[in-house]
Amino acid sequence: MIRNTDNKNTFHTAEVVFLIVMTCVVSVLMGFAVSEHFFPNTSKQMENETVKKIWQHYQYIKDHYYEDIDDEILLDGAIAGMVNALDDPFSTFIDEEDAEDFNMSLDGNYSGIGIEIVNNSDGNIVVVGVFDASPAKKAGIEVGDIITAINDESLIGKDKSELTSYVKENELDTFTLTILRNTEEMKISVQKEIVEIPSVSSKVFEQNGKKVGYIYFSIFSSTTSTQFQDELESLEKQNMDSIIIDVRQNSGGHLTTAVDIVSLFLDKTKVIYQIETKEGVTKYYSTGEKTKTYPIVVLQDGASASAAELLTAALKESYGATVIGTTSYGKGTVQKLVTVDESIEYKFTTKKWLTPNGNWIHKTGIVPDIEITLDETYYTDPTDDNDNQLQEAIRYLTK
Repeated sequence: MIRNTDNKNTFHTAEVVFLIVMTCVVSVLMGFAVSEHFFPNTSKQMENETVKKIWQHYQYIKDHYYEDIDDEILLDGAIAGMVNALDDPFSTFIDEEDAEDFNMSLDGNYSGIGIEIVNNSDGNIVVVGVFDASPAKKAGIEVGDIITAINDESLIGKDKSELTSYVKENELDTFTLTILRNTEEMKISVQKEIVEIPSVSSKVFEQNGKKVGYIYFSIFSSTTSTQFQDELESLEKQNMDSIIIDVRQNSGGHLTTAVDIVSLFLDKTKVIYQIETKEGVTKYYSTGEKTKTYPIVVLQDGASASAAELLTAALKESYGATVIGTTSYGKGTVQKLVTVDESIEYKFTTKKWLTPNGNWIHKTGIVPDIEITLDETYYTDPTDDNDNQLQEAIRYLTK
């Protein structure tokens, strides 16, 4: 998903629900931008017959339903119905729970302790990941630790969500975890802080006397571009000869993040993408200072979508990168996020994005230069050696 955050609108539910409902209706049905500047023109909105009908039925339901109705519930239902009626899978209504997860993944940080947990086959809560520089890392929590209690409240036989909810919803800043490590039980005190979610990793492959840098990232969050730049600079200091950028299974994220990453490779004369609206087509250029010279391979698959495809297309058409893998998902639209109040949001499609050469990849995807399907052995034993797409990219860059 490409999420456009340049013009995010935030509203609080007004006392007169009519104004809000009218604003949302006209915004979606007539294609205008939702903004506070709409409110002075309410009389003009009433001239629209569709808007009149919605208001009439809203009032009729309010007056004749056998119980009192919460205005906010009607508002949420009205917005959800309008967005769902757009017949566009990328235009969606986002309720409070989904909004929290949605924003957390795209913001790239959250308030917590910095661990990844699962329930094992015995029903225990087991740590399977500890984020670098996180409170959990500083406190000494390790992968493989079994968490049996928090603040002396037993977690034995409990779902991992109970621990997650306890930390997220509790106003305490410090928690005491009871940990079982091998056969030893211990108590570890850990702080709750703002934790940055790692989304980028890198390594170097050496073959035929050449160094190939490799960067994988899972999402285009607000923190991804900084993480990506740090990893790229580290690889360049190791004197890599070429680089593999892996966007397999990457479903997208912030448009601005994609621009920032691509701009690390292209100078200001290079087009990154184009935007098509009802008003016409506009070209958008790199913000970078210079164009790199080393060879680039982009790895993609059928789950590479939206911002991941924008990056691939920009590097392919404006840099000359080689694309290896399978055809990408094919999402060539941009969504705008609108916040109705503190807990309700919706996003809907407002624009098309085109490649630097003006191609629209929607529903067709980007066809790789070298097509190769991931070998089945990788799914049962996910190692670099069994990743035949990765190995083809290394071979291509070191031949």
